Amino acid sequence: MTAVQLPPVAPEVTATLVEDLSPRLRKRLDAAVTKLGARPTHRDGDTVTVAVDDETELRLHAPGGVVATADAITCGCLLAPACVHRAAAACAAPMADPVAEPADRPTPEAPEPDSEPAPTSDSVPAPSPSPEVATPAQRAAADALWSAGAAVLEAGVDGAGAVTQAALLRAAHTARLRQLPRAAGAALSVVTLLRAARAGDPSYRTAELVTALAELLGTAHRVGAASGAELAAVRGRARRPYNPDGALRLYGLFTEPVVTDSGHGGVRTWVAGTDGRLCTVGDVAPGGVGRALGVADRAVRLGDSALTHRELGRAGLAVSGATVSPDGRLGAGKGVKAVTARGAAWTEPPLAALWATPPSEQAARALRSTSRYADPDGGGSDLLFLDVELLGAVRESGGTCLLALCEGGIPVRLTVADDDPALAHRDNLMLLAAAPGTRLRIIGRLVPALHPRLALLACSHPTGEGTIDLGLDRLRRADLPDPAAPVHLASPQPGESDAYSPLYLLERRVEQAVPAGRAALGMLGDVTAETRRISRAGLHTAAGLLTALCASAARRDRDHFGRLLPADTDGFALYWLTAARYTAAVAESLCAASWEDPRPAR
Repeated sequence: MTAVQLPPVAPEVTATLVEDLSPRLRKRLDAAVTKLGARPTHRDGDTVTVAVDDETELRLHAPGGVVATADAITCGCLLAPACVHRAAAACAAPMADPVAEPADRPTPEAPEPDSEPAPTSDSVPAPSPSPEVATPAQRAAADALWSAGAAVLEAGVDGAGAVTQAALLRAAHTARLRQLPRAAGAALSVVTLLRAARAGDPSYRTAELVTALAELLGTAHRVGAASGAELAAVRGRARRPYNPDGALRLYGLFTEPVVTDSGHGGVRTWVAGTDGRLCTVGDVAPGGVGRALGVADRAVRLGDSALTHRELGRAGLAVSGATVSPDGRLGAGKGVKAVTARGAAWTEPPLAALWATPPSEQAARALRSTSRYADPDGGGSDLLFLDVELLGAVRESGGTCLLALCEGGIPVRLTVADDDPALAHRDNLMLLAAAPGTRLRIIGRLVPALHPRLALLACSHPTGEGTIDLGLDRLRRADLPDPAAPVHLASPQPGESDAYSPLYLLERRVEQAVPAGRAALGMLGDVTAETRRISRAGLHTAAGLLTALCASAARRDRDHFGRLLPADTDGFALYWLTAARYTAAVAESLCAASWEDPRPAR
């Protein structure tokens, strides 16, 4: 048999199979998952077969590509169906995207516009509407999510095996049935990241799991107290709809390659409307960097337009029947019509207005968009549009970046958006570093840091003619003002090298708790030296949170007989959540402050 990837399994199926295991088999589940992942598999139509051993086979039946029911996983061993193999297969398989579920209570339909109004009494005033609050079922579902998330913090990545993950999957499924898709999605993200961490996936980042876990706990914690518009934001939406937007006149800005750690590749073309609103047309699918380079010269999937992505980044479109998602993605439905139209230079209306907003205001807007815990439907863009003067290259611990000055004398560090050698980002940045004094109009993506920092995506051509998509187009030395000039090493600007905050002392303890669990944090001992350093910087709240977090991790009470009582997992989770949200908010505030004009106000 040859190795074949297992089909995706619905989260609730995995939860059911794990819950049905006896306590003895649950203890063996993680080892069974590892062992099953190394066994040969083969596919026959909609069924994937796994050779459990020389005599036993396990089958996953996936009509439509997804294992949707527990009885679709069968095993030929003597203990089946109560064996560990079925649950192990579900845990080893990829997690399927959840399908839309009906609400647990019907939503009354609005009356037709021409229907008769309901009778009212002139003598009894209509009661004023009160804000909507969560139902008891929603609060119970949120409590289950909180408990499952707190259990992950208690155990850490190493201890959060298949049983802990199944509890999260069950809580996520219940939350989805109770119309809490935002919290349910956060729980599924936590499970995905836990699996990546435990499998040694090179794309895994602890910071991503910290963000996902804090989103899960924070959203679950808010459900019970939220009402009205806040409750709607906390509940979220199962899918972001594409809303009708009528006729749009769009002007191309640039095209960027998209390469993900999961092996997907493609491009995203940015366009702007006459009012300056940004939209995107994307084409991303499995294929990696090779696909990204190829798709750039394919026609965009929008109406009848024959423009390629590269061409659209410098041309225009007239679109009728347009649909746009909350995050600005243009829909490509059958009713959408698009024809090629004249574009606009970056110095012409309406695009020139994008560069007229002060850098500090652009950074504040981008921070709202990139915030770790932003409302998913908040929209907005993380792009900045700046006029800069290049100063040269600056060496950093992680490599070399390009230093530039923007409006107000603000020093900005420009980094590569993707270091893949097949893309043009790195080579173009090093060529630009050989042209100090050159003035450019640039587009970059905000990189939250203690100093102004952007991932450079596009710029005006050094000769002043046209624009450069820095991930796709390649500059030549002949394009520079002095083709023979070497890379110029610039000196850090005054005050730039002083960008430092001891906030990292609290941030690293927040991150440490996730892979190691509560107990490891409780063994740190005295953290007085760290809290003093934080306090000397004026971050007294951070110092108090560090003390409280470590004390909560170490606290274990005893009963009247001196026996240790169970740890207060809820209390520790609340301290951890507070510290995680606090450090994120302070870091964003420090980032925003770094973009303020350093010149004294007149």
